[in-house]
Amino acid sequence: MRLTDSLPIILSKRPNSARVAQQIADKGYCPTKQLYYHGLKLHVVGVDRLAAMPIPERIQFSKASVHDLTALRDYVAYLPQGCLVGDKAYWSAPLKEHLLAGQDLNLLTPVKLKKGQKRLDAAEKLFSSYVSRMRQPIESLFNWLIEHTQIQNASKVRSEKGALLHCLGRLAAGLYCLVFNP
Repeated sequence: MRLTDSLPIILSKRPNSARVAQQIADKGYCPTKQLYYHGLKLHVVGVDRLAAMPIPERIQFSKASVHDLTALRDYVAYLPQGCLVGDKAYWSAPLKEHLLAGQDLNLLTPVKLKKGQKRLDAAEKLFSSYVSRMRQPIESLFNWLIEHTQIQNASKVRSEKGALLHCLGRLAAGLYCLVFNP
């Protein structure tokens, strides 16, 4: 089983006036933090392991404005058959059908309310809860990366090269610690 999610890397919390690394960063919104920011997103697909954090298999950076589903479409063709678990941002019925038919890859996401629907029924709530529990390891990986490398806070970066150095350097250091210091 593989898990996928994204993590915002914040260059500035004032996106309308930010001028840092405009070639690789732009304005985005983080619904979890309810925050508009100028920066990038780190997208990860990790292989789930029993009682341990997932090992990243695919890593990609994008501008903050790129939707998670758009980023997934860029690299989903390289994923082997099996199961891919993501949050509601990755929900797409046509993509789910395409992946199942073409790659034998089952995309699992929590159930999204349909237009006009007020609440989920009991089975949908139970399924969404199950998927959310399966996603917990990727959330733990991101939390671990934030705590150990401070990758999310790039407010002192002032150039494109600085942003790349910040992101890639901290990610490399974090992955090194993850692999060699379990």
